[in-house]
Amino acid sequence: MIASEPLDPTDAPLHDTVVVPRYLRLFAELALEMMGVGAAARVLHLACRTGFPAADLHAAPPAFDIVGIDPSPAAIEVARANASAIGAERFVYRVGDGVPRDLEPESFTHVLALHPLLPVDRRRAFAELVPLIRTGGQALIAVPLRGSFPEVTDLLREYALKFDDIELTKALEVALARRPTIETLSDDLEAAGFDDVDVELRHVLVPFESGAAFASDPIARLLVLPEIRSWFPDSDLARPLDYVREAMERYWSEATLELTVNVGCASARRE
Repeated sequence: MIASEPLDPTDAPLHDTVVVPRYLRLFAELALEMMGVGAAARVLHLACRTGFPAADLHAAPPAFDIVGIDPSPAAIEVARANASAIGAERFVYRVGDGVPRDLEPESFTHVLALHPLLPVDRRRAFAELVPLIRTGGQALIAVPLRGSFPEVTDLLREYALKFDDIELTKALEVALARRPTIETLSDDLEAAGFDDVDVELRHVLVPFESGAAFASDPIARLLVLPEIRSWFPDSDLARPLDYVREAMERYWSEATLELTVNVGCASARRE
């Protein structure tokens, strides 16, 4: 299931003002560059959070209809307000988790997901999207690819070695090996039933003033750390991530922390 963590009423506005311009836009820019549209488009936006990039789609031809789904009532409230502010009357947002069962088959030209939490079984999650897309339609899935966030994962490995946490060491190696690459993301989409798959990759560095600034930043709290926790479905990362925060504060106490992100976006067609 393609999902996201809910945003509470305090964090939903921060998603718009902090996370979108400094981080999530990196994923959206690549997805929008790869999006192919005809005379009109109807987009299913999964894990839509506060609706971004609704304004970009509303400003660009052709006419867009959007159905946005997110588990967070607070995020959906902001998404609706944002759509109203730009006069996007055909943008509809609703609370839901994953892919709602009441959506009509072949009713969308596109499915869009920006930085969603992907399950271990990515192929099954992608297969859920195929029946919803019209012939010739397109899925756009933008996610951090393998090699992202080594500043965090290296410190998790340091914790495991320091405290002789063998289980975490094993879980970390499994988790990192499972992370999608250009090749495995392509394979997963093709196995799910898509054709004409193309995956683009951009290496970026996202700056934070210090290690302490990273730990408290909405980018880390709302997207990066939930993403990393999702890699370990059977592990309790509370103590290891506490160690990561403390180590970052020490190692980058007076220096800029540049978070490494491999921004990937897959374009896949339904033939």
